[in-house]
Amino acid sequence: MSPLLTTPAIGLPLLRRGKVRDVFEAGDDRLLIVATDRISAFDHVLGSGIPDKGRILTQLSAFWFGRLADVTPHHLLSTDVADFPASTHPFAAALAGRTMLVRRTEPLPVECVARGYLEGSGWKDYQATGTLCGHRLPAGLRQCDQLPTPLFTPATKADTGHDENISEAQAAEILGDDVFGQVKALTLALYAAGAAHAASRGILVADTKFEFGLVEDAGRTRVVLIDEILTPDSSRFWPADQYAPGGPQPSFDKQFVREYLERIQWDKQPPVPSLPDDVVTRTRDKYLDAFRRLTGADLVEA
Repeated sequence: MSPLLTTPAIGLPLLRRGKVRDVFEAGDDRLLIVATDRISAFDHVLGSGIPDKGRILTQLSAFWFGRLADVTPHHLLSTDVADFPASTHPFAAALAGRTMLVRRTEPLPVECVARGYLEGSGWKDYQATGTLCGHRLPAGLRQCDQLPTPLFTPATKADTGHDENISEAQAAEILGDDVFGQVKALTLALYAAGAAHAASRGILVADTKFEFGLVEDAGRTRVVLIDEILTPDSSRFWPADQYAPGGPQPSFDKQFVREYLERIQWDKQPPVPSLPDDVVTRTRDKYLDAFRRLTGADLVEA
């Protein structure tokens, strides 16, 4: 089983290449988003991919877009290769299950993060200041404790390096009060609905990020949900039956990759390392376990 690291020449103009996704112009205000099997860590794309990772991310996002459609409209039009531009059809085997045809939007320049538990940059912030991105928290909280209430903690998008947490006031200044109010409310509503479903499947959603874009409909500007949602790449998923606050938690993400890179003492600078087979296999298994738990279905492969 070989990972797909580069999208084949599918006859469409490449708009941008991200760490994981390749985005193509598909005509008529549409884009084609191909999720490859690339994996990044410490802000670098590694030399190895994780087989089926792109299919897991795409099919899990499609599941959530459908399940949460009553919370907010989204950009997904189809995941069926038959609906894609004709030039892509000879590459159906490579694209199937990992590709979304979406409506083009004007992406908002703010990451919309929801946090339900105290971990990551939020834990570091709390240790230093007693606050989480400007929100004052009770004293004495432990690492990975559940927060009294889920919090909206926006961040700026970074083309390279880490996103940077910003205050709600800064986000409102960037987005405007009306759009800011909409995305804050939608972020918390999506998190609540997603976390409730995940909990029923034995997964805690510690935190997650959403992205939104603007579209024009009949002369009216609307906010729509875009990109990926509630995946192991965009979220911190913990197994509920192993939850033990007071330290780091086992997770359904790049845990084995990060541990390996720390173990070999990589300096987080090029050249990037490749991953041994056991790390690749264990990481794939984690992603697949999260997918099956959340969707109750098996992965659709080519």
